[in-house]
Amino acid sequence: MEAYFDNSATTKVFDSVRDIVVKTMTEDYANPSAKHSKGVEAENYIKEARSVIARSLRVQEKEIVFTSGGSESNNMALIGGAMANRRAGNHIISSNIEHPSVYNPLGYLEEQGYEVTYLPVDRQGHIDLSELEAAVRPDTVLVSVMYVNNEVGTVEPVEEISKIVKRKNPAALFHVDAIQAYGKYEIRPKRQGIDLLSVSAHKLHGPKGVGFLYIDEKVKIKPLIYGGGQQRNLRSGTENVPGIAGMGEAVREMFTDHQKKIDGLYELKEYAESRLRKLEGVTLNNPPGREGAPQIVSASFEGVRSEVLLHALEEKGIYVSSGSACSSHHPGLSGTLKGVGVRPDLLDCTLRFSFGLFNTKEEVDYAAETLKQLLPLLRRFRRR
Repeated sequence: MEAYFDNSATTKVFDSVRDIVVKTMTEDYANPSAKHSKGVEAENYIKEARSVIARSLRVQEKEIVFTSGGSESNNMALIGGAMANRRAGNHIISSNIEHPSVYNPLGYLEEQGYEVTYLPVDRQGHIDLSELEAAVRPDTVLVSVMYVNNEVGTVEPVEEISKIVKRKNPAALFHVDAIQAYGKYEIRPKRQGIDLLSVSAHKLHGPKGVGFLYIDEKVKIKPLIYGGGQQRNLRSGTENVPGIAGMGEAVREMFTDHQKKIDGLYELKEYAESRLRKLEGVTLNNPPGREGAPQIVSASFEGVRSEVLLHALEEKGIYVSSGSACSSHHPGLSGTLKGVGVRPDLLDCTLRFSFGLFNTKEEVDYAAETLKQLLPLLRRFRRR
């Protein structure tokens, strides 16, 4: 049996996504900027995807800008947003558990003279709202907080965060990295006070190499890519029609019977949690059940290094990811497990199990039984 539990890294695409990608690469393959009818056919795929995505967020179609994925969306939001609003100030607020595609652009902005405040998190991975309120200043131009943490599945109260930020400084932009959240939650940027929202298609059974950035129509943003002026001059370059069409189809599929799909993910998550708790020397780090995201379980295995256990599972056809990427110089990489109170001796003993719509309870049972056999054996050979 094979069990793929690394869906927060990437997902298997829906069959309908595969089909539309192939069709737009082999039949309707024209440049969407071309004036002839084949070009119009290609452009229609982009229009349809933009319409589907806009409806899922209850926003205007013109507020969706297609990108190459989550990293570009985050870079565009942070660098483009900060640079376009530099006259208003040079202070930015974020947390110390952000993804590298947020943390590293913030480092670049610091090199350009911006000041960044990194907020710590509690044992559940939430920022302290009172600390956030204290950090907002008249010269704060941007606040960036991820919706769902990619390591432990903590869900931040984005609507409350926005209210605090806007109350203290109405001009400050609020950016949300929703790469692990979109498709799992009902997100309404207008209602939740989100100015900029980053999404990647391959986290919700869409293609790799494509994503989008929601930009509220009132927000000024400086482009990162210049060229032919596509997408209202916000992101030049010939659009990735197969990727965009595939993403639109993935969004359509994900939001059909949406609650049923999410309930299924929660059921699988809770079942996995119950099986892991029965194993000796296993500690769960994620918010349990519906307190956290539906797709992420973080588990520490006492006495076994994560890399060793990862490869031992791989040999049995079980695919997970390490949750311990530690570096004191990169709080976005190491801060999560430390922030939620994982014991120092367990930081390098942690794996992330992340679920998608194609996973089954039988696969969870197979993984649990395999772990039950492997852990005593691997602990016998641990370094003393």
